[in-house]
Amino acid sequence: MPPQLETRFALSALPQALRDKATVYLLDPTSGYKLSRDGTSGIACIVQRTQWELADFRNDIYYAVCYDAAGAATYLKYVMDAAALRAQGFDPARLKAEIEKRFKDGTYKAPDKPGVSYMIGPLMRTIGPPDLKVHTMAMPHLMFYAPFITNADIGAEPDLGNPESLKSPFIDKQGNGEQSYMIQMIGETEKAKILADEKELIDDLCAYRDVLCLDHTQH
Repeated sequence: MPPQLETRFALSALPQALRDKATVYLLDPTSGYKLSRDGTSGIACIVQRTQWELADFRNDIYYAVCYDAAGAATYLKYVMDAAALRAQGFDPARLKAEIEKRFKDGTYKAPDKPGVSYMIGPLMRTIGPPDLKVHTMAMPHLMFYAPFITNADIGAEPDLGNPESLKSPFIDKQGNGEQSYMIQMIGETEKAKILADEKELIDDLCAYRDVLCLDHTQH
């Protein structure tokens, strides 16, 4: 992805007021993520391309995510390592096993205090509702760190086929217990404003690759 477009996409995960001071990492597919802009707020932003949990190296995963300081010191490490190991030639099964091993042996740790990852960009292409297949979708949301918390713990009953049930906070377990997040969707009014404010980015992403068009339906 062209660096300027990738930077804009990565920063779109944040509220406008937080973008100027955020750190940005850009992906070099031959080696992994590289520092592009060193910020001062403790927040770090990337466009994630490898979901190790899938054990499948798709070339059409794109989602912008920004980690606060607690997440940048913990969760971001395995994201960056996954990209580097993929570039080094790990196959999907080997990468998944290696990341899982590092969680078990304590190389990777969950944050030791509350925090948030921002994903309020206008679009993302990854696995999602209603069928946990890969879609290009507008689903701006916040992810609060909730290691080892379950939906039963908070009385949540999410139904991926029923958007109304996702308007209340729910837990998303991403691969293992350490990666559990409490998801809070952005309201419909705020979502509409995000889509309007980011129309130029939406159009540019669609022009770059048709799989990033919001009306794209191929899986």
